[in-house]
Amino acid sequence: VDRFSHLDELQGKDQYVHDMYTNVKAFKSKLIFFSRQISDKVFTHFATLATQKETIQNVKKYSKSVDDLHAEFCRRFSDVEKIDQSLQLVACPLSQNPETAPEKVQLELIDLQSDFVLKEKFSSLELRDFYASLNEATFPNIRRMAQKILVLFGSTYVCEQTFSVMNINKAPHRTSLTDEHLRSILRIATTKLTPDFDALPKKGDQQHC
Repeated sequence: VDRFSHLDELQGKDQYVHDMYTNVKAFKSKLIFFSRQISDKVFTHFATLATQKETIQNVKKYSKSVDDLHAEFCRRFSDVEKIDQSLQLVACPLSQNPETAPEKVQLELIDLQSDFVLKEKFSSLELRDFYASLNEATFPNIRRMAQKILVLFGSTYVCEQTFSVMNINKAPHRTSLTDEHLRSILRIATTKLTPDFDALPKKGDQQHC
């Protein structure tokens, strides 16, 4: 129960991959901290475990369980760790050292960090809007790197939401639904775009009573 309550902190909407990976790195550090505390018979962050009579006798078992979870997180996110430098560069371009950045973006990064107008934009705009505002001729490589990072599928929340919608709609009593219909339903259910209902009837296509 305690462990799942901590795992719930990793869930969330509208997070880019670097936001999610920051949470994952923090959680991995917490797991090391939790394991050490449990070994020392300190259950400050495991309120439910602290109420169990058998807890003291099984501290090694619980500590190993936390260690195993940490190892699993390291294994599952090993691929993301390889692009950690790119994630940091896209998330905080103004604080990155150009000398340690990839060669193709070093000069662009210096130009970016020297431009006071772009610094102001970075602090006032959403991240995707900031990179969209960069001149493509001046910052082609930084823009391309940002596009790759920002479109990565960073949140399992959207995935789980989509599967839930699919299960609700693709029921036995709705067998006439085609894959094309289901695809449209899923796109509507997971998008934030609001249709312009007033403009749609004016097109005159397929008007029904």
